[in-house]
Amino acid sequence: MTAAARPALAALATLTVLRLALAAALPLSPDEAYYWVWSRALAAGYLDHPPMVALLIRAGTALAGESEFGVRLAAPLAAGAGSLLLASAGEDLAPGRHAGLIAAALLNASLLFGAGAVLMTPDTPLLLFWTATLAALARGLRSDDGRWWLAAGLAAGLALASKLTALLLLGAVGLWLLALPETRRMLATPWPWLGLGIATLVFAPTLAWNAAHGWAGFVKQGGRVTAWQPARAGQFLGELLAGQIGLATPLVFLLCAAGTVAALRRARTDAAAALLAASVAVPGLVFLAHALGDRVQGNWPAGLYPGAALAAAAFAGPAWRRWWRPAVLLGLAITATVYVQALAAPLPLPAALDPSLLRLAGWRGFATAVAAERQRAGAGYVAAENYALAAMLAWTLPAGVAVVGLEPRWALFALPDAAPLLREGPGLLVRSAHRAAGDSTPIATLERRRGASVAETYWLFRLPPGADLAPAVLLPRRGTR
Repeated sequence: MTAAARPALAALATLTVLRLALAAALPLSPDEAYYWVWSRALAAGYLDHPPMVALLIRAGTALAGESEFGVRLAAPLAAGAGSLLLASAGEDLAPGRHAGLIAAALLNASLLFGAGAVLMTPDTPLLLFWTATLAALARGLRSDDGRWWLAAGLAAGLALASKLTALLLLGAVGLWLLALPETRRMLATPWPWLGLGIATLVFAPTLAWNAAHGWAGFVKQGGRVTAWQPARAGQFLGELLAGQIGLATPLVFLLCAAGTVAALRRARTDAAAALLAASVAVPGLVFLAHALGDRVQGNWPAGLYPGAALAAAAFAGPAWRRWWRPAVLLGLAITATVYVQALAAPLPLPAALDPSLLRLAGWRGFATAVAAERQRAGAGYVAAENYALAAMLAWTLPAGVAVVGLEPRWALFALPDAAPLLREGPGLLVRSAHRAAGDSTPIATLERRRGASVAETYWLFRLPPGADLAPAVLLPRRGTR
């Protein structure tokens, strides 16, 4: 271990402990509650994503219980492991330049990685296994040992089992192999093909699940390609750029951009630079093309950043590299501010500018109010049509309250049919006010709030016995199996 590595490892360990504490302290977001439902109905695939996030949550709750900490246990650990892999990749691609340590510092300073290291979403395992793929390829390139393709294939398969965005990584690696004489020679050996076979084998259960369910996951993700609003291209491109600057944090984004440009300039003669350039450029161009016709969500380009951070650390010129410490300090300060706001809300931000209010705040008090309205209405169950709201009700309502999910996606889950419960007696339907139709009168209106700040308003409706609301499923409840 080098002298520079010791304080870096100590900093990473401290950061991991802090993230574990935050994971335990922060309430779940609706998406996390939805993925927890997945973990209670394990399958080889789901409508939205492959199953890796559900498997990690199931492992975390088995070890630490069905709590916020249990759901998120794997997230800080995955971030720590990914940081070590990134450091290894940097040393292999640019030996002796501390590129790995700088790249890991830049990535950990980004808000995108900082949030993903606390919250459990499919991007959490995607970033880990995307980075592991780059690390295996980097070690194989440095050692000239083809067997590292087997590790790369395994990591790429696990990335595919995390999120379909990993298909862009496979495309990037394929382009890299074809780009240079040095890399094309690898295609004459069995190793890249064996690695591809391993990746396909790991991903095969998700392929099989999709085949058995009308290719639901691929249809949903592929359907995004058909969205086409070119008149709004300027807006979408501006949102994409602003979102990435915010999520990467400004100086980290600039360094990543400068590093990517430098890697692209060297890509014709340097296999290491070409690998990083391809890992950023291929998905980056795909998202830029998508933004010409539709909105790109801020987290979608997450996979670009391991390669971009490595490119910044390894290939950006001295004028850029001297900014890495200020970039890390600014990024950590921004991320810490977001953490503190989520925990204690010291800043009086408008609701539209406070994601922690919109996503995390007020669920316990709201659930208590819903439970009281259920008793007042004499309802035998609580139902929601929106999947995220239904999942949050399943997570937060008292254990004895039956929660019913009412949405076509639930037909793809191995969950109990709620039709008998709907036939037995009345229920209470919860809808967000901005989603609720105006053709019926609610029996109650509730607000989810943090102090004086309202996160969202909900309307409650009485469902009569025998309501025909198929598909309807009983969602899992904490503490029951």
